[in-house]
Amino acid sequence: MQTPSRVLAETAIKMLGDRWKVQIIECLMDGTKRFGELKRELGNITQKVLTANLRMLEENGILVRQVYAQIPPRVDYTLTNLGYNLRPVIDSMVAWAEEYRETLLQGFNQKVEEGKAKISEGRAKLGNTIEQGRAKLGNTIEQSRAKLGNTIEQGRAKLENLLK
Repeated sequence: MQTPSRVLAETAIKMLGDRWKVQIIECLMDGTKRFGELKRELGNITQKVLTANLRMLEENGILVRQVYAQIPPRVDYTLTNLGYNLRPVIDSMVAWAEEYRETLLQGFNQKVEEGKAKISEGRAKLGNTIEQGRAKLGNTIEQSRAKLGNTIEQGRAKLENLLK
């Protein structure tokens, strides 16, 4: 069973839970704005999406839409008291998001440091393996030289015996 506070929290999330609503409210915190001003401030929002969000916020009592009977038509959007009362909610959301981002960054940075440590460890192991390989190769070369030297000496001795 859901508690009343959980239901109310879900209502707030539904009200503010999409990409544009909080941004629209933030724009209107500075005061009354016209549709074109909102569209410019919000950037890449489409007219259709802005209109739909403004209507929904108006239907839910977050803002009021004032239409002026003039040519060209003028429409202003202003937050209601209920809309302005969202300031601490939005500020809390921003504070939480900053803390969450910091937590994510710390986790990411920790993983980066762990990765760097593993790379350093791998480089050290590779360096040791290369040095061991060089040492073995050096020993093999020395052994081969010694065998070749012995073989050459044995061959000279046999040749000298044959030439006598």
